[in-house]
Amino acid sequence: MEYRQETIAGRNSVREALRSGRPIDSLLVAKGQRTKECGDIVAQCRKRGIPVKEIDSRKMDAVCGGTTHQGVAVLVAQQEYATLDDIFALAESRGEPPLIVVADNIEDPHNLGAIVRTAEASGAHGIIVPKRRSAGLTLAVSKAAAGALEYVPVARVANIPAALEELKERGVWIYAVDMDGSTWCETDLKGPVALVLGSEGKGIGRLVKEKCDFVLSLPMRGKISSLNVSVAAGILLYEVARQRLNLGQ
Repeated sequence: MEYRQETIAGRNSVREALRSGRPIDSLLVAKGQRTKECGDIVAQCRKRGIPVKEIDSRKMDAVCGGTTHQGVAVLVAQQEYATLDDIFALAESRGEPPLIVVADNIEDPHNLGAIVRTAEASGAHGIIVPKRRSAGLTLAVSKAAAGALEYVPVARVANIPAALEELKERGVWIYAVDMDGSTWCETDLKGPVALVLGSEGKGIGRLVKEKCDFVLSLPMRGKISSLNVSVAAGILLYEVARQRLNLGQ
């Protein structure tokens, strides 16, 4: 089921969205809001584990596109999140070892959307994102994915390290994509694989990296030290595809 509206604004509308059980990425609260109604909404979101973000009133006006927001709005998913079971079921239905992308701290919706698009094109079975410090399945992500969200399950988890442990228990090898690792094209990636990618600014979190089995690196032959994360994802995903199709062997 898809949700085409990106922002729901206004106290009554937000309360109804919470009551309906729609997947909500975050609650936005205009700075200075101290009403009891607003406090009740914030408390309800925190109880459900929905991230609460305080922003200035001008940014709130821009996010809501002129809609009367009464100081509160929620960002809703463009599509329902999947589960890890959904990802493994897709791999099983294709008769393939799982190929999963784990996006750690990727907050840019255009980068996440580009990763989703490349993941679908290269044959990946799903993507895992954290509940916090990550872009959600917003309209911007949906547009950047260019329709790929229709075919690639995206699972949102509360804790990436715990999710990696579960992947290991299900037979998946975890590969961090970072500096000072093994050469990407000399590593056997034909089996069950999860590629862990971090943001350009923060990279992969320490606890997340500690849960990885291996580290893969891309050679940087120029003056800069890193690639855009969606570009790095494309290179690694297509290396997996190349190996699994026995191309260039």
